[in-house]
Amino acid sequence: MLAVSGGLLIVVLAFAVVRPRGLPEAVAAVPAAIIVVATGAVGGRDALTEIMHLLPVVLFLAAILVVGDLCEAAGVFRWAGEQMGRGSAGSGKRLLLLVFLAAAVVTAVLSLDANVVLLTPVVLATARTVRVPAKPHLYASAHLANGASLLLPVSNLTNLLALRASGLSFVGFALLMVVPWLLVIGVEYAVMRWRFRSELTLPGRVVGTATTRLPVVPAVVVALMLVGFVVAGSLGVEAAWVAGAAALVLAVRAVVRREVSVPSLAVSLNLPFVAFVLGLGVVVMAVVEDGLGGFLHHLAPSGSGLGALLLWAFLAALVANLVNNLPAVLLLLPLAAVAGPLAVLAVLVGVNVGPNLTYVGSLATLLWRRIASDHDHEIAIGEFTILGLLTTPASILVAVTALWAVGRLFLGGV
Repeated sequence: MLAVSGGLLIVVLAFAVVRPRGLPEAVAAVPAAIIVVATGAVGGRDALTEIMHLLPVVLFLAAILVVGDLCEAAGVFRWAGEQMGRGSAGSGKRLLLLVFLAAAVVTAVLSLDANVVLLTPVVLATARTVRVPAKPHLYASAHLANGASLLLPVSNLTNLLALRASGLSFVGFALLMVVPWLLVIGVEYAVMRWRFRSELTLPGRVVGTATTRLPVVPAVVVALMLVGFVVAGSLGVEAAWVAGAAALVLAVRAVVRREVSVPSLAVSLNLPFVAFVLGLGVVVMAVVEDGLGGFLHHLAPSGSGLGALLLWAFLAALVANLVNNLPAVLLLLPLAAVAGPLAVLAVLVGVNVGPNLTYVGSLATLLWRRIASDHDHEIAIGEFTILGLLTTPASILVAVTALWAVGRLFLGGV
């Protein structure tokens, strides 16, 4: 049965990468899930249990996508672009620093999808306005969409899955990941300053006074949403409820102000992607039960020492670049959970940072490449890979070492 379930997984992932005729990923994932149930690779009850396990996570994703789109409609990202342009003072180096700051915050708070879909076009427009080469800033957006998604449980779909497997609280997760998060950003910034040094020294144009004011209500709602995540986590309430409440408040305001229409809100939910994740979860479950789980079990490190954590992270990065980071985290989290919370977070470092190495490592990278192409910026695979080789292994190494050190401090080396 492994040949059937494994073949279906490959078909689903290939479809997600290519997306023929722009069809949503669910077109392949949902039928594949039905097939593995119909062939007995996964029992119907087990498949339903897996869907119910994933449902709160993907509903959160749908809600946070709505929040991001409504912030964009209100002008938050336009305001950010103007601030970056004015703050750069015509310098590519300053603009790169500001792009790093904006991308790190947007990714951490509104998820990597908001960075890729909403911030990346703004970054490209800002570089064009300042009249500096867009390439360094475009790559910064992609690398931070993955690498800067380590900080909060809400920064990435993989984080929410890891939070459940780790047994940590929202605050505990953030405390363990803040130093690794900062170090990954630091490595990425240092390498990009060096790699693109010739482009960054070209003079640009000084931008005048910004014309867009920060929309106060969306900013306040997002701030309250973050507080709500902390409170909800302490009470055992799903983050989806908090994100849904924030989305509802912003949606009512936007519809009343005629910033968006009700049909556009339905599009923002991206329900086809929700169906894709649920279908993928069932297919991955079949692959695990058909034998891949046992194979990975033999590869899995034991313990939570520094060496074991590094092995977890690099194994996760390898699997992510072979089959994409979402299937990788679904495959590895059950094994890592046995070794403890630090092993789970080491896997998270691998599946979040590791995809910066190849195009296919994460769906966010594939989406970023498509957006770059739509804005007349073709990405050379050789250049992408070289930049990944320069940043990814070093980022994983420093992040996991910091995780181990912080873990010994807060968890007593568990």
